[in-house]
Formats: sequence, structure tokens, C-alpha cells
Amino acid sequence: MERRTIGAATLEVGAVGLGCMPMSWAYSGSRQRGEESLRTLHRALDLGVSLLDTADMYGPFTNELLMGRVLRERRPEAFVSTKVGLLAGEQHIVANGRPGYVRRACDASLRRLQTDVIDLYQLHRADPEVPVEETWGAMAELVRAGKVRALGLCALGARGGRRTGGRLHDGTIRQLERVQQVFPVSAVEAELSVWSAEALDALLPWCAARGVGFLAAMPLGNGFLTGTLTPGEGFEPDDLRARHPRFTAEMMAANQPVVAGLRRVARRHGEEVTPAQVALAWVLAQGRQVVPVPGAKQERWVRENAGAPGLRLTPGDLAELAGLPGARGSWD
Repeated sequence: MERRTIGAATLEVGAVGLGCMPMSWAYSGSRQRGEESLRTLHRALDLGVSLLDTADMYGPFTNELLMGRVLRERRPEAFVSTKVGLLAGEQHIVANGRPGYVRRACDASLRRLQTDVIDLYQLHRADPEVPVEETWGAMAELVRAGKVRALGLCALGARGGRRTGGRLHDGTIRQLERVQQVFPVSAVEAELSVWSAEALDALLPWCAARGVGFLAAMPLGNGFLTGTLTPGEGFEPDDLRARHPRFTAEMMAANQPVVAGLRRVARRHGEEVTPAQVALAWVLAQGRQVVPVPGAKQERWVRENAGAPGLRLTPGDLAELAGLPGARGSWD
């Protein structure tokens, strides 16, 4: 697989990563199967999908434990990204950015992942009760201690960003400017896809100007851009899409022109090319520092996603995709 680098530290990864959250959390609990997830992780590494993205809160903790079973055997082949800063309860999620907690959480993640070092340690969310510089300083200490290789920051969610007014990622950029004064940021993880392109306005340019890598979260639109979801089919109660305004039956039907556009482009490149591969190729075309991290829990989806770097979209393809109607249904 094509390789890309993340940040000034030139951390090398496969051009497409693997988001591991669906294996343990937030998506259709009845379809989460440990052995199948293990096979998926092994297949990803076989295909050169080296960036494995998780967080301590996924499960919570079970996603890191699952990944650790694979890393125990294949650590040199993997680039491990995990996150700190959020605690998941039964009905709520809270931030914790206290330095002491960050140090303990890192040690716990290392044990669960069965590794001596985390390649990319990301701040999941800043704690409003703790200056972000203090949290980031504790994370920097982990780099100096040899427990972490590089640091990253996850962008504020859409709901939080849009309530502040202004551009979606203004709050994230302010945080980045602050923590960059403490220790270099190697990567930013934020949503970027054909139907959620807001990061192109300011956040991605900020990263490009400073040599900061960009991990594109949800590049397949939580599965919608694959063209495999049926409007009105519904989701299990524990599936995050059951409460997402873009996934009501009405909005899924209204957004079908986006999938139709992906299908048109796919057909021009061959019968075997899928809408998902076109969607990922679009993300890859946004810059050499961009690495899409689609979530998957089945081998077939990992194989499909791994084929995206081989798809070269033409200027005409990119223009057609840029002209697709905006997605309907948002948090506003």
C-alpha cells in the first residue's frame, strides 16, 4: 500500500488506516464479534493498513484489550493510535484532563495494548476545568519518558463547534495554537468526507501550513457513503446513528443524490470500484498529509477500503464530487 507521513516527526503509515471503535462500541452491539474483529485486524495488517486507531473509552477499555491481542503478535507492523481525556459512564461522557489522570491512563493503555510505546497519543477532548496547556504538558512528559512517540489532538465535535458561532473548527484551532506552544502537534483527527467537508475551510490548511498530519475521521459518513444502508431500515438502540439527524429515514432518502454521485464516478473507473472507494479516494486527494481512518469490523470492508489508494480520481471526477448537493440534516 502507498505510505504517507504524519507530522514533522515523519511517522510513516499506510495511506488508509482502520478505525477500531465499531468493533467494541457505538455501532450495533449485536454485531460485535471478538473473533471476527481479530481476523479483521490481522487482515488490515496483511494489507498494509498499519494505522490502528482506538481510544481507552471505546468499550470502555475493551477495544484496547482487543487490539492488544493482535499487537502481542504483530507490534512491529502496526502504528498504534489511542486517545485519552474522556471517561464513559452508563449514560454520560465526561472529560478528565488532570495531569495525574493522564499519566495513569497512559500506563493503563500500555498494559491493555500489550506494548511498550504508543505511536500517537491523542487528546480526545480538553477538560473545561483544566487549562489545556497542563494536560498537554503531562502528555509531553510521556514522550520524554519514552512511553509515547508523538501527540495528536481530536477536533471538537460538530455539535460543540457549531454552538460557539463562526466557523466549525475555530475552537479547535484556538486549542491547537495554545498546545503548540507547549509541545509540537504531530496530528489532528477530525471528520472529513464528501458530505462533511468543513475541515477544508480552515483546519486542514492550518495543518498543511505547519506540517501537521490530518487523520480523517468518518470518511465514509458513518457508513452512509458506502451506499449499503437502506433508508427506513432503522438502527439498533445502542447504535449512535439511531440518534443522528442525518440518519432519519427522511434525511437518508433526501441525501441519496450524494451516494448516486459517488456511484457515477465509481462506474467510470470499472465495475469493481465501489462508492466507498471513491469516497476514500476523494479524502486522499485533499493532501499528502491526509490519512482517512474508516471504521470497520469485517474483513471484507477492510479489503475494500485498502483498495482506495490505487484509485486515481481525475480533475473531472473531483469537480463532479465538489458539485454534489450538500448533505441535509445536521446538528443545527
